[in-house]
Amino acid sequence: MKRYVAIDVGGTEIKYGVLDKTGKIMEKSARRTPAEEGGQAILRAVSDIVAGYQKLFEVLGVCISSMGVVDCEKGEIFYANETIPDFIGTSYKKTVEEQFEVPCEVENDVNCAGLAEYKSGAARGSRNMVCLTVGTGIGGCAVIDGKVLRGASGSTMEIGYLPVDGDEFQNLGSARSLCRKVAAQKGGSPEEWNGRRIFAAANGGDEICVAAIDEMCRVLGKGIAAICYVLNPDTVVLGGGIMAQQEYLGPRIQRALKSRLRPMTYDVLKLCFAEYQNDAGMIGVFYHFRELHKELFQG
Repeated sequence: MKRYVAIDVGGTEIKYGVLDKTGKIMEKSARRTPAEEGGQAILRAVSDIVAGYQKLFEVLGVCISSMGVVDCEKGEIFYANETIPDFIGTSYKKTVEEQFEVPCEVENDVNCAGLAEYKSGAARGSRNMVCLTVGTGIGGCAVIDGKVLRGASGSTMEIGYLPVDGDEFQNLGSARSLCRKVAAQKGGSPEEWNGRRIFAAANGGDEICVAAIDEMCRVLGKGIAAICYVLNPDTVVLGGGIMAQQEYLGPRIQRALKSRLRPMTYDVLKLCFAEYQNDAGMIGVFYHFRELHKELFQG
């Protein structure tokens, strides 16, 4: 049975599965990311996953979505922060292709999420889309006429570093910053005051939680507006675990955007929430692989 292996390497978890030639996930699983052990340990985990599937299927290709800034031609990590030892230089493509003799392609995880939403998710039918993932930080992807914008160094849409209110966008508008702000005012740790608890309290009328969420939405509106003035997208997709609270967040972010965008930019803009949650990386990187290996999908 012919299948494609898709692997999504995140900071805490590696999600993986096998897909058919249409991109349908036939089976999937997850395991802990050995992040503290460094890049080579992550490579070993990826190899173990592929080896396991090769015993069960005829694997035609391996598609890897990964955190970090990815050199797509080399299929390796060329920039990452210091949280994972020796992650820069991790060469997925070379390792997989030499070990398993099948083609392997690698893409950044946020770009993969954006591609999934653009091709068949919340932004299907869009021409110019921006996707944001709001979590520990804030990541971004722009897909224009079917192509992911990459830039001179492959770091287009590293929007977490966008200057907002004298700080970085992700330091003020992320889920982590929300939890830290509430914990500082309430007492306790950010882990104790997680997103689920904060929204439950806000729905119950807790003024501190309501104010913190409103401030996060104001910051998100400000950052998204800046991106919209540059790229003029027809669709903005919001993803990340906290965006499951779309009924609460949607109207607030929409108001923040409307107050900051001129009609020429706002009136053509659709704000929506990601359809693919945990599967976005796998589906998006499959689309990336398929575009580069069309010959494998003919007939």
